[in-house]
Amino acid sequence: MVSISKDLVNFLTIADEDAGQRLDNYLIKILKGVPKSHIQRIIRAGEVRVNKKRAQATTRLQDGDVVRIPPVRVAERSQTTLQAAPAKEFDIVHEDEWLLVINKPSGVAVHGGSGVNFGVIEQLRQARPEARYLELVHRLDKDTSGLLMIAKKRSCLVKLHELLRDHHPYKSYIALGVGVWPDKVRHVKLPLFKYTGAQGEKMVRVAEDGQFAHTVFEVLKPFTLPNALQAATLVRAVLKTGRTHQIRVHMQAQHCPIAGDERYGDYEVNKKLAKAGLKRMFLHAHQLKFTHPMTDEPVQFTAPLPKALTQFLESISDEKTVSSLNL
Repeated sequence: MVSISKDLVNFLTIADEDAGQRLDNYLIKILKGVPKSHIQRIIRAGEVRVNKKRAQATTRLQDGDVVRIPPVRVAERSQTTLQAAPAKEFDIVHEDEWLLVINKPSGVAVHGGSGVNFGVIEQLRQARPEARYLELVHRLDKDTSGLLMIAKKRSCLVKLHELLRDHHPYKSYIALGVGVWPDKVRHVKLPLFKYTGAQGEKMVRVAEDGQFAHTVFEVLKPFTLPNALQAATLVRAVLKTGRTHQIRVHMQAQHCPIAGDERYGDYEVNKKLAKAGLKRMFLHAHQLKFTHPMTDEPVQFTAPLPKALTQFLESISDEKTVSSLNL
């Protein structure tokens, strides 16, 4: 990671992994705690120079460019905010010189913000101080476990984002819905609209003016939930688009919300499920398949269901459920 002093003029040479970025986005990334409005102002004022010349916020940086950054002030923060992220490695599913794929545990945010001081990416950067580039390729909700991709070079990040936009990667999740799923296989195509809830939380609902969203659901096994006195269905959900909370809201719209989902699920049923042993949302990013953008080789990654979820399934079944499923 780039090391800079915010009290002195800095001259930074752009490396290959940072090439191609807009100037303003590069400064936002390296000047942690500096407001975006201030970064835009020092660029407009000509205090930021690229190869000794004035530059625009939209200037694309090239390998070998030298960027002059003036001294900047950072607003005082509370001691809690200033706390450094702990260094932590996560369960590695795959790693090469361009890409890192980890199995993210439930309960850990992918990045800091919105009341979270640090997440997966900040902890990885602390654990790998020698890494010049680590950026999230996509996101998982805090309470969702499973496969998470981190780019180790910007060139890989850009190409993976292109893949994600074109819906080429195969991304499947395993979820337990509270209720009976209506069909063995069902394509749910309902537009999703993002809004802010009463407590300031990020929410999503089905709405005609929302973004197009498509999920394919396949029933894996029906269950009967203890204490809740109702049916449940284990499904595989394959994303055709990648909208915020897509699987969660699409399952809610089918009257089969995800077990343990505090935002879109059934509060009373979730309380009973917690007493029965389910302490988290039952949603797991299970499998990824795509063509590696840097090698053109087909790759496939799988993260098995976490122990807490397999144990819960086995507690509500008379058989060794997980081993009998075609996951």
